[in-house]
Amino acid sequence: MKPYFLGGDTSKGYCDFILLDERKRTVEENFQLDDCYDGHWALFGFLRRFFSNHKDAAIYAGFESTGGYETNWYQFLWKLQKNFNIQVARVNPFGVKHHKKASLERIETDKISARAIAEYLINYPHKVEYSKDDCFAGLRRHWKYIRMLKKQKSQLQTTLKAQLYVAHPQLLTYCKEGMNDWTLHLLTKYPTASLLAAAEAKTVSDIPYISKERANELISDAKKSIASMQDSSMEDLIQSAAHQILHLKKSIDQQVKAMTSTYDFPEIEIMVSFIGIDHYSAFGLLLNIGAIEQYDSVKPLASFFGMHPIYRESGDGKGGIHMSKKGRKEPRWILFNVAKSAVVHNEMIKQLYEEYQAKGKCKMSALGIIMHKILRILYGMLKHNKKYDPTVDMANRKKTIRKKEALTFKPNKNRRYQDYSQKAPISRRQTKKRKKYKQEEVAWQTTIGGKENQNLRQ
Repeated sequence: MKPYFLGGDTSKGYCDFILLDERKRTVEENFQLDDCYDGHWALFGFLRRFFSNHKDAAIYAGFESTGGYETNWYQFLWKLQKNFNIQVARVNPFGVKHHKKASLERIETDKISARAIAEYLINYPHKVEYSKDDCFAGLRRHWKYIRMLKKQKSQLQTTLKAQLYVAHPQLLTYCKEGMNDWTLHLLTKYPTASLLAAAEAKTVSDIPYISKERANELISDAKKSIASMQDSSMEDLIQSAAHQILHLKKSIDQQVKAMTSTYDFPEIEIMVSFIGIDHYSAFGLLLNIGAIEQYDSVKPLASFFGMHPIYRESGDGKGGIHMSKKGRKEPRWILFNVAKSAVVHNEMIKQLYEEYQAKGKCKMSALGIIMHKILRILYGMLKHNKKYDPTVDMANRKKTIRKKEALTFKPNKNRRYQDYSQKAPISRRQTKKRKKYKQEEVAWQTTIGGKENQNLRQ
C-alpha cells in the first residue's frame, strides 16, 4: 500500500484540505469545503475519485483538536473507513505549532496550517493514534457542561462579594471559605444591612442553619453596619445574584448525580477507593488520563500532567529545580484538590505530608510532592486493575528506602571510558566535585559493586 497524508485545518463552518505523499510532495492542491451536507458529500466524491485512480493507496488523515470544530469531519471520515482504506486521527495543536516553528514558517494561513498537519503526520507517526473510537465523548460533553456551570457560579460569587463589601460588609466574615447556602438564602430575603437591621430574630432564624443566637448576632451587626450602598437597585442586584448562585448550585449537584448514574466505567470504582477522590474528581481524572495502556511508566503520565521536575544543568552549575507546570491546567487543578482532601482525610497521605513538612518543605512544596505521590498511586491502581491498598504502598515505600540506603555511591556511567584526568583545565568548583567523587569511589571500591565496575572497565 502506498501511503498518502490528508491534512485538514478546521475553522468555524469550513475546513481547508491538502493531500501529500510520503515524500511531502503535493498530490492535491489546497481545497476548502464547508462543514455541511454538500461539503461532506464533496469530500466523499473526492475520495471516491482518488481511490478509483489509486487502487493501492492508503490515506492517513489528521485534524487538529480545536475544541469541537473538527468533530464532524473526524466522525465523517471515521465512518468512511468501511468504504475506503483510510485512517483518521486527531493531532495535538501544540506539536503542530512547534513543527511549523521548526520549519521556519513565518506566515500563518489556513492553507499553510493544513500542510503543516499533513507534514506532522509524516514526520511523527509514533505520536499519532489513528481511528481511535472516543468512548468518553458523552462523558466529556457532560464534564465540560458542569465545568461551565461551576465557572459561572464562581464569577457570580466574585461579583456578589464585591457588592456585599458596600451593602453587607459584616456578612463577608462568613464567606471566607466560600458562599454558604444559609448566607445566600439570607441575602434573598435581606439583601442589604438596613433591611436585616429591621428584621426580627424569629423570622431570620427560620432560615435553615441559622440559630436564634446567630440571628440576634447578625441583626446586631447589621444595626452597626458601615454599609454605604442601601438603595433599591443594589437590593435587586444582590437578590438576583444570590438566586442565580443557588440555582447553579442545584443544577451542578443534579448534573453530577446524572453523570455518576449514566456513565459506569470500571476505572471510576477503582479510583474512588482512594480516600480523597470523589466521583466528580474521578471522572475528571479519567478523561485526562484516558487509556492507561498508552503510558509505559508513570513518568510519561507525570509529564502529561505537567508535574515532572525540571532543572537546568550546564557545566559546573545546576539549579532551577521545580515542577514544570507545562501542559493543560485542568488535570493539575483536579489533582491539587484531591491532594488537599487527602492530606485531611487519608491517614497515610496525611502522615507523609507531615513528614515532608518536618524535613523543611513549605506547605505548597509538600503538597506538590503529595500530588506526584497520588498520581503514582493512581497509575499503579489502574495499571494492575486493583483498588487502593495501603499495605501495597507501604511495602513499595520500604523497598525504595532499602534501595536508597544500599546505594551509598553511584558510579558515573558517563566516565566509563575514561577516568577523571588531573590535567584537564577544569574550574575550581569542578575540582571540588571530582575530589569528593574520588573519595566516595575509593570507599566503594571495597564492595562487590566496586569490583564489578573495575572488571567492566578492564
